[in-house]
Order: sequence, then C-alpha cells, then structure tokens
Amino acid sequence: MEAKRSAALFERAVKCIPGGVNSPVRAYGSVGMTPRFIQGANGPYVFDEDGNKYIDYIGSWGPMILGHNNPMILEAVVKTCQSGLSFGAATRLEVEMAEFICQNIRHMDMVRMVNSGTEAVMSAIRAARGYTGRNIIVKFAGCYHGHCDAMLVKAGSGVMTAGIPDSAGVPKGCTQDTMTAVYNDLDSVREIFSRYPDQVAAVIVEPVAANMGVVLPEDGFLQGLQELCRANGAVFILDEVITGFRLAFGGAAEYYGLEPDLRTYGKIIGAGMPVGAYGGKKEIMEMVAPVGPVYQAGTLSGNPVAMAAGLAQLRFLYENPRVYSQMADTAALLFDGMEKLLAKYEIPCTMNRIASLGCLYFTREHVTNYEIAGHSDTEAFAGYFRYMIDHGIHLGPSQFEAMFISASHTEETTEETLAAFEGWLKEGK
Repeated sequence: MEAKRSAALFERAVKCIPGGVNSPVRAYGSVGMTPRFIQGANGPYVFDEDGNKYIDYIGSWGPMILGHNNPMILEAVVKTCQSGLSFGAATRLEVEMAEFICQNIRHMDMVRMVNSGTEAVMSAIRAARGYTGRNIIVKFAGCYHGHCDAMLVKAGSGVMTAGIPDSAGVPKGCTQDTMTAVYNDLDSVREIFSRYPDQVAAVIVEPVAANMGVVLPEDGFLQGLQELCRANGAVFILDEVITGFRLAFGGAAEYYGLEPDLRTYGKIIGAGMPVGAYGGKKEIMEMVAPVGPVYQAGTLSGNPVAMAAGLAQLRFLYENPRVYSQMADTAALLFDGMEKLLAKYEIPCTMNRIASLGCLYFTREHVTNYEIAGHSDTEAFAGYFRYMIDHGIHLGPSQFEAMFISASHTEETTEETLAAFEGWLKEGK
C-alpha cells in the first residue's frame, strides 16, 4: 500500500519530535519502516493519511473494546463537551464513575481517578508503601507497569523492542527497592521474601503478561502470589491496565477468582480517553490524601469528558455480558485459523492466546516468561509485519505486543485477516 503522505509526515515529525513519535511503541524502526499516520477510525478499521484502510488489531492498545468511534460513546462525549472540557473541580460524573465501579467490581471499596496507567501504578505503589511502612516492591521481568522510575526494570514491550534493559536518566536510588522475579516462577518470589523478611511492601503483576506478547499465568501462579502476599503482610497489586474489563467485566480478578488488595486500570476506564484509576481495600485507599498521609493529585483527574466516555462503555459492557462471549468466539475463529495455517505450512511459530488477546511468537518454544519470549526471531516478525500491513492488516510494530479483538470485529474481518496471513505463509515468509 502506498504511504507517501505518512512518509512525508514522518520526515517532518523527526525534526521536532524525538524519533518522530510521541510514544516508542508507535515507532516502526524495528520492522524497517516508517509509521503509518492514522487519520481516522471506525468499527474494526483505521484509515491512514494516504487513504488506506486497515483491519485494526491494536485498538488504541486495548481500550476500544466496542470498536472505534462507537456512536453511543461519541454521543456521550459530544454532549459533555457542550458544557465544557475541564474544570479542575469536582463533578457529578466522577462520582457516578466511582460509584459504578465500586458497586459492580468485587473487592473494590474505593477508587481514585488519575490520568494514565503509569500514574495509576505509581500511585498504587506509593499507597502500598504508605500502608505497610515498607519499601521493597516485587515485579516480574517482562511485565510493564508504565514509565515511572521504580518500574523501569526489565519492563517488556517497547523496552524489549528497543533493546534497552532499563532506562537512562533513572538514578540507582529509584530502583534499589525494586526486586525482579521470574513470571510463572513462585520460587523466585519466595526467595525474595526470604531474603528480605518484613521488608516487602507489595507484589505487582500483570495477571496476563501482555507487554511481552501474551504470556498466560500457569495454574496456581496468581493464587500462589496472593497467598505469599497474605502470609508476609505484603499488598497484592493486580495491574489490570490490559486485562481490566477485557477478560471479563471484573477483569482478571474475576476470570481467575482472585481477591487483590489493589488494582490499577488504564485507558479502558475512559473508552480510550487519557485516563487511569487505582483502587481496592478501604483501609489502604484511605491512606491517600486528603484523608491520609500519602500524597497524590492531578488537575485533570476525573476529567468529565473522559468520565462520560468511560461510563457509556462500561455501562454497556455490564448490561450486555454477551459481548465477552462474542469477542471470544471471534478471537477463537481467528486464532484457531492462524494455528491451523501454521501447522499446514509447517511454520516454527507459537500462538499464545486468551479470551480476546493473542500473540504470534516467532519461536517453537512455548512462551511462559520474559527470557523465552526474548528468544523470538524479531527479523522474521519484521517480514511478517511488513507483509500484513501492506495487505491491509494493522498490527503492533513489535514482536512483543498483543493482538486485540473488539466487539466490532466480524467473521468477514477474520476471513480477510486469515487470507492475508495465508498469503504471507505462501509468499512472504
């Protein structure tokens, strides 16, 4: 597909934006291309500045669970905008959002709105440290929890793609209390608790690690983490920026039967608007200012336009649980089809999948952690990516990103995607 306008925009962008993009995950350097600049989107499709149409499997990195430009959400946004965009003051909509979440999500006593998943994680960690009076945080290699200093340790996704183990500009003191364990390895967590008795404030985990592709928790792993936290007085934090309201309405906590102390959400709270949230047990959340001594603030937190968009989407999902089975059926049709074609053409790839999330790994190994994910052939992925985007399929430009299925994807989009996929297997592999 011709992309002259996108190329021209990128040439302008690199002169005034670092790398020509405002987030590294949008860069196409690892796949040997310049980014496609998106002009608009509708349903399961995005359209670039050159007028090309793509079936989209990014979905703004997950929150467009009902598809792009949903009329119901758009109507809620436009109506709210007519009263003003932001006030820096309390509004009815943020109360309605908090009530809705606390009434309909188990183990969520209180919630605080913020402006991104990064801010949600940063604030949840601060609350956990304030509540426990401890400093050490345990995270897992390959799990991404935003770009706050303490979490940029083997952080997955964009960091994996760029080949950056941590990040420049982060002082050692900011990460000295961050301990990294191995995903799906409870013994590695036990070792940290043993080495630092009564010092671990919290364990934070992506319940499905969706920033090193899609890595599923093995049986008993998440339950074991929860038990270790209970036994050692540590706060159990589920980072549900990807899985929240996607695996089920109650997220991974509902899907796996967990009782987290805190959980974090990202842009899905605002139907793709810039928003996040953290919440959980009342005794922990009441450590947060102005009630308690843990300070966190934000002028745009609970922005009315984002709250209106989010409430429209979340209420629809709550009232129409069939959306989840519909997405699961569409995802099964797509991922089953991809696996059958891989077997037919004897291609050495592995498909990891759950509900409406999936990832094609360019390795024969079953991917269960960060180290194994890193064995993937990223050059082979780059060739696959180039073929697919040139044939109308919009994927994340990294081996280590998920494919997101929305309620707007159909049997028709699945057939088109599988046709392109088989075309790559025949011609482009």
